[in-house]
Amino acid sequence: MNIELTRLSAEEYDLLLSGRMTPAMAAEYLREERITLRSFESVLQSMYPHPDLQSRLTTAFQMDSPEANPNSVSRKIRNWLSGQSHPTKREDIFRIAFALDLSEAQANLLLGLCTDYGIHYRNGRDVVYAWFLRTDRGYAEARDFFQTLPPVPRPDVPPENPPSHLTRDMQNEFLRVHTLEELRACYQANLRNFGYLHLRAYTYFRRYLDQLIHPSPAWGHVDEPDYSMEAVMKLYLSLRVPSGKDLSQYSLVQKLIKRNWPNTTSLKNIYNRREDVPRKLLLLLYVITENLLDEDYTTQYNEYDSKEARMEDHWWTLNAILTDCGMPLMDPRNATDWLVLYAITATDEPMSERMEQVITRLFSES
Repeated sequence: MNIELTRLSAEEYDLLLSGRMTPAMAAEYLREERITLRSFESVLQSMYPHPDLQSRLTTAFQMDSPEANPNSVSRKIRNWLSGQSHPTKREDIFRIAFALDLSEAQANLLLGLCTDYGIHYRNGRDVVYAWFLRTDRGYAEARDFFQTLPPVPRPDVPPENPPSHLTRDMQNEFLRVHTLEELRACYQANLRNFGYLHLRAYTYFRRYLDQLIHPSPAWGHVDEPDYSMEAVMKLYLSLRVPSGKDLSQYSLVQKLIKRNWPNTTSLKNIYNRREDVPRKLLLLLYVITENLLDEDYTTQYNEYDSKEARMEDHWWTLNAILTDCGMPLMDPRNATDWLVLYAITATDEPMSERMEQVITRLFSES
């Protein structure tokens, strides 16, 4: 097979494509945790497989923030390493990377795992910290250097469709930097290119969401008024996921699926650019709209000569979108990603309906 599902076993791959796995079986597969879920603590321990992991992190965080309560710092590190929680602040993840002498690539992986976005080269702090990691320097030096740099000007009106190649061009520029003087000069030369870190994801979000807000005749809607955010949430995005923020009654997989599931308030905030576009929401919108972003796609959609070709096309398209947005690639060891993979194998029903059937069964015993 050409598709690079390197973390999906041949047995799992064949089962997904065979059609033998019903939504009830898929829900049971997730409920029994028959996939090895990737977690922050397991990834971190694979990057730093030494017995002093906890003490090294605790010491580093206390040195970086001497004003912090030592007991609070120790408790936070213990919770991260026991799986009780994970860091959500990008600054903390960079501090971890510096404390453990991780590489730029390893820091990128941790950032994507915990915050939805890896290192982004149109973010001033990210490029500075990445350079200091790459040159084997310390966190305090990186932090202090960044504080001496001029603030990034924010344009009054952001570009509607920022070029995706700009991030790659900027990354290449900073890769050619060798000294602190060159880093400062490169940073200042690119001031106008910084900012609007998540506009690529927002562009996709708007394109997908507009299809749901404006009912399409192709979807059987004729002369209908635009849907409100409340209607979009109820009709398309809820997918039978239980409401409420209390996760205590749920299993690990249920928590992972439910955590950060969109709601009407978050949709409105994202639409108005008060919040970033979460990776989970982008994946859900892809499934719900079936990526029907243009008229030509409908024809191509029906011309696959096999289920494998269809799944491969969706796999590469999803990864291309995620890469363009600076988000981690599809990971079959992520509960939501596995659910998306199951949904895109649908042939006789909409992907969203297939996903909703699994979710309904997955939460039926809660």
